Amino acid sequence: MAILENYEPKNVFHYFEEICSIPHGSGNTKQISDYLVNFAKAHQFRYVQDEMNNVVIYKPATPGYENAPTLILQGHMDMVCEKRLDVEHDFTAEGLKLEVDGDYLSAEGTTLGGDDGIAVAYGLAILDSTDLSHPALEVVFTVDEEIGLLGADGFDCSVLKGRRMINLDSEEEGRLWVSCAGGVSGNSYLPVQRVKASGEKVSVKITGLTGGHSGAEIHKSRASANILIGQFLYELGRICGYALKDLEGGLKDNAIPRECTAALLVLPEEVSLVTSQAEKMQAAFREEYAGSDENITIQVTKEGNEDAEVLHPTSQEKVIFFLMNLPFGVKKMSGTIEGLVETSCNPGIMKLYRDELFVQTSIRSSVGSAKEALSHKIQYLSEFLGGEYDTEGNYPAWEYRKDSGLRDKMVEVYKEMYHQDLQVVAIHAGLECGLFYERMEGLDCTSLGPNILDIHTYEERLDMPSVKRVWEYLVKVLEALKD
Repeated sequence: MAILENYEPKNVFHYFEEICSIPHGSGNTKQISDYLVNFAKAHQFRYVQDEMNNVVIYKPATPGYENAPTLILQGHMDMVCEKRLDVEHDFTAEGLKLEVDGDYLSAEGTTLGGDDGIAVAYGLAILDSTDLSHPALEVVFTVDEEIGLLGADGFDCSVLKGRRMINLDSEEEGRLWVSCAGGVSGNSYLPVQRVKASGEKVSVKITGLTGGHSGAEIHKSRASANILIGQFLYELGRICGYALKDLEGGLKDNAIPRECTAALLVLPEEVSLVTSQAEKMQAAFREEYAGSDENITIQVTKEGNEDAEVLHPTSQEKVIFFLMNLPFGVKKMSGTIEGLVETSCNPGIMKLYRDELFVQTSIRSSVGSAKEALSHKIQYLSEFLGGEYDTEGNYPAWEYRKDSGLRDKMVEVYKEMYHQDLQVVAIHAGLECGLFYERMEGLDCTSLGPNILDIHTYEERLDMPSVKRVWEYLVKVLEALKD
């Protein structure tokens, strides 16, 4: 028996469970894309599948809605693949192991992919329906959103007729998103030289951080393991000598790093200094991040004597200087929208290779010039230290539209259903809406979704009653879009 068989809305959870059985991490979307194509064929719907695996499925208007403007429903099919260190799971070949705890759906030890599998499930349930009223639909499923909106960036919008769009990629019920930040990934390459050395190998691991989405949760002042390791290495160098061998932290540029590990060579008699410094800074970090990261832990493990190639002292100094000066977190709050983060950055991926340090930073801003200025700041720092810098995945902001018939109708429907106001908000996270908005003249779009907690982490949870309420609201909105 399917785990979600008895939960409402049945069709939504049926399709969500099917989606979860198919590997669909970013960069591994062919199988889920073909699944959507097979769905379209089975239902005899017209469809488009492009070379990137983006899929559009078209459904005619129901009786009485033939003259209504076409509506686009849009979400992405890829998910962020994260897991606990003690969990064995191959995201490229295995489906997720679902579990229900009260009102919440999660996956055992891994991310759930509610972001944005729930959009795919909503879309398929609407396409599959025979009793819902709606205008002609163009349901767009894009790929690789989580690694730079790549599917939307490569999508040919000429296959779409609609100029009203509901994006289904938000995570807060009762809030209608109408604007988002633009972003870019900045890649820093800092060359290093190595020398041979001997000493006691010591592993220093920073763990126990909360992490989270670098756009949606950057304002919560959570710690970054990649930044903390830089502070630790700097302070350790003030009390003892060491040589840096390895350094690695973070897996995604859009996830606040939860863990980071450094491998050092030290004199045997100075291992105790590393341990005492770790204890001291662990206490300081826990106090500094009280309320967000009280469980920060610095683990020190002795691994025996070793001969190894370590960073030349000059290279080591440059790496630590880079980490101590690399921007992280909220850089500016909006001066026009209360409570909105305007500009931020997150060094999400860090890896020390034999001949270079690589760091990828997610840079976001709702102001184009501010995004560019922050990118240039990191570029200047990288190049000042003899490194190189480039960018990828540049996407535009989705600007607030003063006149929006779609927004007004959705606000009206919500008020009628719940007798309270729908919150209309701008967000700091990036959405594919910005790319569609830039390329489709006159596009009127909004974004909504159910409550999803701790996205991009293995503690991700989908609020199942919220899924039902948002479904009921979405159905009413479709019914209201008759003109």
